[in-house]
Amino acid sequence: MRFLYLCIASVVSLPLMAAQNVLLLCIDDLRPDLGCYGVPHAVTPNIDQLAAESRIFTHHYVQAPTCGASRYALLTGLYGPGGNSALMECAKKLDPKRPSLPETFRQAGFTTVAVGKVSHHPGGLGGKFWNDPKEVEMPQAWDRQPLPCGPWKHPQGMMHGLAKGATRSNKPYPALEAVDGPDTIYPDGLITQTALGELKTLAASEKPFLLAVGWIRPHLPFGAPEKFLKLHAKTALPAIPHPLRPQGKTTWHASGEFTRYDHAGHDARTDSDYADRVRRHYAACVSYADAQVGEVLRALKLLKLDQNTVVVLWGDHGWHLGEHGIWGKHSLFEESLRSPLIVRQPRMPDPGTSSAAVVETTDIFPTLCELCEVKTPEFLHGTSLKSHLQNPRLTGGAAISYQDRAESLRTSRYRLIRHHAASGKHPFFELYDHQSTAVETLNLAQSHTEIVTKLSAQLDHKLENTPP
Repeated sequence: MRFLYLCIASVVSLPLMAAQNVLLLCIDDLRPDLGCYGVPHAVTPNIDQLAAESRIFTHHYVQAPTCGASRYALLTGLYGPGGNSALMECAKKLDPKRPSLPETFRQAGFTTVAVGKVSHHPGGLGGKFWNDPKEVEMPQAWDRQPLPCGPWKHPQGMMHGLAKGATRSNKPYPALEAVDGPDTIYPDGLITQTALGELKTLAASEKPFLLAVGWIRPHLPFGAPEKFLKLHAKTALPAIPHPLRPQGKTTWHASGEFTRYDHAGHDARTDSDYADRVRRHYAACVSYADAQVGEVLRALKLLKLDQNTVVVLWGDHGWHLGEHGIWGKHSLFEESLRSPLIVRQPRMPDPGTSSAAVVETTDIFPTLCELCEVKTPEFLHGTSLKSHLQNPRLTGGAAISYQDRAESLRTSRYRLIRHHAASGKHPFFELYDHQSTAVETLNLAQSHTEIVTKLSAQLDHKLENTPP
């Protein structure tokens, strides 16, 4: 009889259980270098365990390859401008009739708390040191935004903080660092401690909650406790795919953010040994972020909240580690735009099964509304992913990404990049076929004009048919 029940249960999916709470985990500059995404040298046991209980979206794309604009899309559910100042500038013009994700949940009776880097600045404020309470990035969004700065003194210092309170005001400022000590020797350890305290407080309340926790690593500089670098000391790294600067007009750049740090005379663009060293430090920072995720997930379970809380783990964009000759983000190539998205929902069918559907960051807002039975605002640009949680075999979809001078459409097969036309000229296109071994190294736009025309029209249709 038990065997028969199991067989029936495997065929007939139970309806998804409505979640009472939301735990949103945001990780800065995280490309999908995780074990659950098939990366063999990754050491990410906590995220991998979460993924085994969740739906893994293998083709999730952000709206913009930069922190502010990407987080604007997450928190508003809207497409927006591509500049990195987008979040603060757009927040000043937010329509009160279009509440943000946390404000929508506040209006629905949830307590909303943000810890760490959830909006563009850690702590969500502006001003000289990002600690001015008169300059709020997301007004009306959060009931509270605690951020202990410790020896880094202010959020701006934390954002690029190295061990023991070192900030970018200290010169020279190394790109790579590994110092022996507890997790709190770097800023993310303090963010985790604060998140644990908030989780305990929220658990004691009768109100549902939306808790967002944002960690800074693996954002530059690549500094993490030494124990995490030791995990990767003997890691066999694969060769960097397509490491050369692309030919012709693209969104390639000279890795300016990366090169501004002190590299002690080394150049990852020309020195393969140093390139591998950088890659190991990035991997160490990912393992450090993974450890922080594990702390929060263990607390969620100990507080008996794991069975009524939807958990979302999201990377705000990817990061080139030498692909296309780039060390950084800020391009419209796959490496900048593809990031992890993992969603765990109570009573999910087929946990651990991946979805290959093309999805985008703006889909997260309506998904959380539907999963928590909060009325979904009509103005959102994304689409709920609840059907993909129910059935991971659904395919299709398309994702829009953009920066100041170009926009991209990613389908299951193609990436189209459309550069804005100069006055009196036609737009310039890049077209890449992801079913080809050349992937994003061979621009097919001139030889596949019909596909370019079709995808360009699809891009316009998607943009023009979003709610005004």
